[in-house]
Amino acid sequence: MRIVVPKETASGERRVAIVPESCRKLIQAGFDIAVEAGAGDAAGFTDDGYHAAGGAVVSDPIGLVGSGDLVLKVNPPSIAAGRDEVSWMRPGAIYLGSLMPLRHLDVVRALIARKVTAFATDAIPRTTRAQSMDTLSSQANITGYKGVLLGAVELNRYFPMLMTAAGMVPPAKVFVVGAGVAGLQAIATARRLGASVVATDVRPEVKEQIESVGAKYVGIELAQGASAGGGYAAELSADDRARQAQLLVEECAKVDVVITTALIGGVFAPRLISADTVRGMKPGSIIVDLGADGGGNCELSKPGETVRTGGVTIIAPLNVPATMPNHASLLFSRNLTAFLLAFTKDKTFQIDLADDIQHAALVTFDGEVKHGRTREALQKETA
Repeated sequence: MRIVVPKETASGERRVAIVPESCRKLIQAGFDIAVEAGAGDAAGFTDDGYHAAGGAVVSDPIGLVGSGDLVLKVNPPSIAAGRDEVSWMRPGAIYLGSLMPLRHLDVVRALIARKVTAFATDAIPRTTRAQSMDTLSSQANITGYKGVLLGAVELNRYFPMLMTAAGMVPPAKVFVVGAGVAGLQAIATARRLGASVVATDVRPEVKEQIESVGAKYVGIELAQGASAGGGYAAELSADDRARQAQLLVEECAKVDVVITTALIGGVFAPRLISADTVRGMKPGSIIVDLGADGGGNCELSKPGETVRTGGVTIIAPLNVPATMPNHASLLFSRNLTAFLLAFTKDKTFQIDLADDIQHAALVTFDGEVKHGRTREALQKETA
């Protein structure tokens, strides 16, 4: 089977779906691999590196995508005029990569019409068996790490406690909202920098995880559970939202840096930090809204921009993993490779609709939508 890797063309994107290390492994497993010329340049992976790994480098993107049995990408395939990658795919081809189908229903419709089989790696279940394939987690780790660095650079004081000849400098206080993969990495990074960290999550079962990476847990007693399963949070009841909002008001007023990482079902960002909460924060405080890709956790965030209001700076970066493209690409590539090799037999990728990992990640197959939540969203649009 032929694997093809187009160049990522989304604004600000610097990652590549497959790096030479994985190229070599997949070729050894029996695949033929071709990469679009320059696809890895921005991440530090040259065309020569792919050649050395045994891959082909192709300058014609239309011919490249059209020749693929498997099309691997970081971002959803483009359907833009002039670069309609879905229309370039042959019917029956397989797409593998991040898709975020609920955010990209137009792409899903195009994949259905083209009868492309699409696996969304962001829908891979968070199970022990699937851990090595989970691109959402590998990239969220980078997001949590880099988010803390963005806050530290912007803050007008040190993160660590320092003893100097001029006296002691107390540590910065950091509040992390959400203790998924990004949140836990943010806590660990802030602690390594020497900050005093508190954290919250609507899932009380993560209290032990928060404490294990060095933060103090703060939270409310929920009237009903807030876990959506698979390591994701669900929406709160109205009463629980009100009590959670009051907790956030109180904690945000005490700290120097707030880092928000909350996503509902790993997709959409709930609005947690109100304008009134921001107004109650200390001058010089920083909010790093790592939910910006899902719309933002702060009412005053402008995704992709930095806003300053009332002495508070709100940073809402988009696509944070792309700012660290080398390691982000390496990890993403390893995730895709693990997925492919897990289901390869006799040098061929095998579709197995009964497999729990494939079942969860499969979005489109034979002109139909197989992903339940995506099907519901498309039905709502046409209702």
